[in-house]
Amino acid sequence: MSDDTVVVWDESLLAYDMGDHPLDPVRVELTVALARELGVLDRPRVRLVKPEPADDALLTRVHDPRYLAAVRAAPADPLFAGFGLGTSDNPIFGGMHEASALVTGATVAAAEAVWRGEARRAVSVAGGLHHAMPARASGFCVYNDPAVAIARLLDLGAERIAYVDVDVHHGDGVQQIFWNDPRVLTISLHETPLALFPGTGFPDETGGPEAEGSAVNVALPPGTGDAGWQRAFHAVVPSVLRAFRPQVLVTQCGADGHRLDPLADLHLSVDGQRATYLALRALADELCGGRWVATGGGGYALVEAVPRAWTHLLAVATGEPIDPATLTPLAWRELAAARGPGRDVPLRMTDDVDPSYEPWQPSGEPTAVDRAIAATRKTVFPLLGLDPYDPRD
Repeated sequence: MSDDTVVVWDESLLAYDMGDHPLDPVRVELTVALARELGVLDRPRVRLVKPEPADDALLTRVHDPRYLAAVRAAPADPLFAGFGLGTSDNPIFGGMHEASALVTGATVAAAEAVWRGEARRAVSVAGGLHHAMPARASGFCVYNDPAVAIARLLDLGAERIAYVDVDVHHGDGVQQIFWNDPRVLTISLHETPLALFPGTGFPDETGGPEAEGSAVNVALPPGTGDAGWQRAFHAVVPSVLRAFRPQVLVTQCGADGHRLDPLADLHLSVDGQRATYLALRALADELCGGRWVATGGGGYALVEAVPRAWTHLLAVATGEPIDPATLTPLAWRELAAARGPGRDVPLRMTDDVDPSYEPWQPSGEPTAVDRAIAATRKTVFPLLGLDPYDPRD
């Protein structure tokens, strides 16, 4: 296996543009610009790969052919309705099929590079569109690129794939698509569905009758900060992954859990998000021989948070993490000010938050986060042969 990291990127990925909409491609543009200015993409073992669009054979591994036809036809039909398209969340835009297929092709290319040993890790920063359903657009997502990439890995011979989703929203599309497939473990940490779209991701969602224990959901209360998030992550994710023994780790690294994100109510910092990426890399190294496919995802603090979070992700995936005290380069600040007028442009790669946490214990007075942890462990741990009350599991 090569020790390279593949970063799948081309400016044509910015064509996934819904117009006046929260999912603004400027967040990806500014991420790549910041990573370039900090030298992350010029590291010796980093290979930039230009994506090709996913063809229909790939897309129909997950999506209904009738839905593909609708996505193609919708931009030319002013009266089009249906398939979740033409809503405020999923407006129709020109070249919608082509842009969505290209994002999917980027994530598939990342997965193929890792599985074939051409790279130890790969990042598709424009990917992570995890809400799309087989025959329906949802939550800003037209095609479900992580699910298509996972299906491709299965076709290439993978027998155990773990998908970990740290977006603030539940990874509902990926969970549903592999609901009854024991070869795919889906883990999602997210704000409680009682408070946030898509209204799914409760602890009792544990997989279909042929795959019980293959879906794991940690539903966190609004206001959860870095210490609570890290406590929940480490109380659930490592144990579940170790029990499953994946061959490859696929992650959706949405940055919308950040405290400045306008669409959600968690209070994470870029320091806490950086700590999560380091933990994911360590788990991939421990369990998968380093095989890690990372995507972007949500994130709507377009200047203030997303570019820094995902630049940390790119740095962690490509080698040495960036020191949080690092200044953002002047050239990037000027670009960010021009692309996001009126927004606060960060001066450093940190929010000055210590993301340390106290490990979960089954005793003592439980906090709201502890109750969320306990609900998940009690529901799913026995299905995986784990003890929900033993902190060593």
